[in-house]
Amino acid sequence: MGDLSLPNDALFVGFDSSTQSLKATVLDSNLVIVASGMIHFDSDLPHYKTKDGVYRDANVNGRIVSPTIMWVEALDLIFQRLSKSNLDFGKIAAVSGSGQQHGSVYWKKGSSALLSSLDPKKPLVDQLRDAFSVKESPIWMDCSTTAQCREIEKAVGGALELSKITGSRAYERYTGPQIRKIFETQQETYENTERISLVSSFMACLFLGAYACIDTTDGAGMNLMDIKQRAWSKAALEATAPGLEEKLGKLAPAHAVAGSIASYFVERYKFNKNCLVVQWSGDNPNSLAGLTLNTPGDLAISLGTSDTVFGITKDPQPGLEGHVFPNPVDTEGYMVMLVYKNGSLTREGIRNFLLFVKLVVYLSNKVFMFIDVRNCYAEKSWDVFNKFLEQTPPLNGGKIGFYYKDHEILPPMPVGFHRYILQNFNGETLDGLNLQEVQEFDPPSEVRALIEGQFLSMRAHAERFGMPSPPKRIIATGGASANKSILSSIASIFGCDIYTVQRPGMLLLYVLILLLSQ
Repeated sequence: MGDLSLPNDALFVGFDSSTQSLKATVLDSNLVIVASGMIHFDSDLPHYKTKDGVYRDANVNGRIVSPTIMWVEALDLIFQRLSKSNLDFGKIAAVSGSGQQHGSVYWKKGSSALLSSLDPKKPLVDQLRDAFSVKESPIWMDCSTTAQCREIEKAVGGALELSKITGSRAYERYTGPQIRKIFETQQETYENTERISLVSSFMACLFLGAYACIDTTDGAGMNLMDIKQRAWSKAALEATAPGLEEKLGKLAPAHAVAGSIASYFVERYKFNKNCLVVQWSGDNPNSLAGLTLNTPGDLAISLGTSDTVFGITKDPQPGLEGHVFPNPVDTEGYMVMLVYKNGSLTREGIRNFLLFVKLVVYLSNKVFMFIDVRNCYAEKSWDVFNKFLEQTPPLNGGKIGFYYKDHEILPPMPVGFHRYILQNFNGETLDGLNLQEVQEFDPPSEVRALIEGQFLSMRAHAERFGMPSPPKRIIATGGASANKSILSSIASIFGCDIYTVQRPGMLLLYVLILLLSQ
């Protein structure tokens, strides 16, 4: 790029296209937030009838998807709201963002020409409604591709060999198995697909008015890329589907400038034609970049719809558990990560259940008055949850639980809640213990069993994966990182201090650092 000279009043906008919402944050050159907005898919776009931003297919076990066009309409709507804030789009010097990892978008033949000729007088949703060969995008929560995972592993010489090449054994949510499933079950649809994007590169396509490259960090979450060469793996491509490399396009570094913003945004919203579009990447890699995690021995924990724990290394050792990605901001380094599907939604489910129990007890003589008050009391219900957590001792008197609202990734477990009591438990020895499964706990024990079950499992798998134990420190991010009671339990379980960051603008900090360092 050469030397980049920015005006003092330059602005930077970053987007987060997550499972449940689309967020935008606008910063000035001093990293002060000047505008922000959020579109919550369920409530702001109710005509799609999603729950938690997704469809759970009742007819196909494990199939979880999102309507692709919903993400397009969310972008239209967030621009409407930003426009009402009197934001001067002409001052925006760069745009970038993150997308939920692994989700895939299938552009049908002819969509490249459509992207390059968008009419600025019309919203994107009206012009792109028929641009996709697959109308519902498989996302990271999907677990319907077990057969395809085993086929791909077998074709490359086994699960460990695939992990050595791509950084992970085949996982159901990964994009490669999802593509193979479409090829096997909808061959005509696959043949009619011109380009396959990840959620991150899909959103970048909209800003470029052209197909964007998949970046080499988010691309590692597909079971298709050689993580050492940072190039598509011929063996993995051939094991997945024919003619796939052409449909995927080229790879690009996560920190690269993808191009200038499309004329659609220049004419419709008065962007400067020189506004840059920086490569989008996955939410977890962008969290690593935004947290400036650069010290071996440190760990980050992201507490969102899924929970993740990740760190950095120069010498990755891919195995049958966990994931290795190229570091998004260090061309010689790697990111190591463990993922748990049952994160915030599972915690919220227990919170809501306990609130319901509390209300029924309170209204025991007036049960006929029961209404759904979960949303009305959501904030206070966390206070109840936290009080339950704080009034129970560590290790919960030998009560432990494992709560799987959805099929779990690590360890691979089906849906179900499992509660156990370690009889004769004194916290000092395992001698003489007797494990008894029970159907329920009292509410305070339920909360601690949930939290300790989640994060003791995370610590155990992190140690087995070779992550530092104990870590020098943990940096927490994600929505639940605002919950001090949960953070206190995590610090106790991992045996180290835990820190949080000011979440708004994290991705913009990433963009700004990249731009100013070119």
